[in-house]
Amino acid sequence: MKTKSLVLSAAAALLIALFVYSRRPQPVAVEMYTLTTGPVQSTVANTRVGTVKACRRAYLAPATGGQVAELHVKEGDKVNQGQLLLEVWNQDLKTQVGLQKAQVKANRANAEQACQLAGSAEREAARLSRLQSSKQIVSVEQVDKAVSNGKSQRAACRAALQNIEVAEEQVAVAEAAVRRTLVLAPFDGTVAEVNAELGEFVTPSPPGIPTLPPIDLLDVSCLTVSAPIDEVDAAAIKTGMQACVSLDAFPDKRCSGVVTRIAPYVLEKEKQARTVEVEVTLRDPKDLAELLPGYSADIEVQLAKKDDVLRLPAEAILENNRVLKLDDDNVLHEQSFQPGLSNWNYTEVVSGLNAGDRVALSIGKEGVSDGAKVAIKP
Repeated sequence: MKTKSLVLSAAAALLIALFVYSRRPQPVAVEMYTLTTGPVQSTVANTRVGTVKACRRAYLAPATGGQVAELHVKEGDKVNQGQLLLEVWNQDLKTQVGLQKAQVKANRANAEQACQLAGSAEREAARLSRLQSSKQIVSVEQVDKAVSNGKSQRAACRAALQNIEVAEEQVAVAEAAVRRTLVLAPFDGTVAEVNAELGEFVTPSPPGIPTLPPIDLLDVSCLTVSAPIDEVDAAAIKTGMQACVSLDAFPDKRCSGVVTRIAPYVLEKEKQARTVEVEVTLRDPKDLAELLPGYSADIEVQLAKKDDVLRLPAEAILENNRVLKLDDDNVLHEQSFQPGLSNWNYTEVVSGLNAGDRVALSIGKEGVSDGAKVAIKP
């Protein structure tokens, strides 16, 4: 009996020990980060999605309305500056140009005749003047009449020459009227859209009533990314700063960007934070590959950079610049540090931590807190 009691007591003690052990908190498996040095940069990013834009875009329409008589391009065509793209019916205006040019020729002929007569009259007046002064064969009245006739003919010559200039200006006016019916490329570019067909009637957009332009022309030789930056962050941005561009359509960042424009005003829209529009231009031709105007894009402007400083990943940092540091017994303890430069990925450690310190990355995991016993994940 006594032996049986001892066995039962030992079994009960073992069960109690197992129960107590099972209720003990088990170490939490966490990922750790060992502090090392590396580059850290301070950046500013846009608050709402930005857009890839062509450096130049023109919505082209003739200066005067009319029926489309000639359409010289189609969508996707490459065009050169000054190239004729579209022509509105203008035969009447072209005929007027021809008429004015003929008038110029007629005026030149009249001017030649008038100037020849003027020269003849002036020579006749000179002869009579010599005769009158030397032999007095010719009366003073005849000489005076001849001189006056010469001056009159010379004035007619000048008037005829002025008529040539007037006719030439009328030609210029007629040609300008023809040009109002033409749509010319203002720069080298690519035709994005053609919203007109032969025979259709096109007009310039009336004030306040936007209409589709007959031709939409893009210059895609350079591209910019325009994005809104919160007014609080925009004050630190300067033109010439380096920037990276991220696009939803491509996985890799493109970091040859430079800030080329900062809007001179704050954009105020209802129910939206006030922002400043910032434009970034990509300089590397490789970064321009496959980009199309209209792609959504984000920008990240580099304000400052340090190449070799102690740094922490963003996912290891708690509020108020604290981390969970691991001691030699695998227990976590809260530790404050002084931050320096920071971005979405890393924060510079100015003081409070040293190279080689290990801090928890799994700070959002249940049980990962100050004083917790942890098991390190490989």
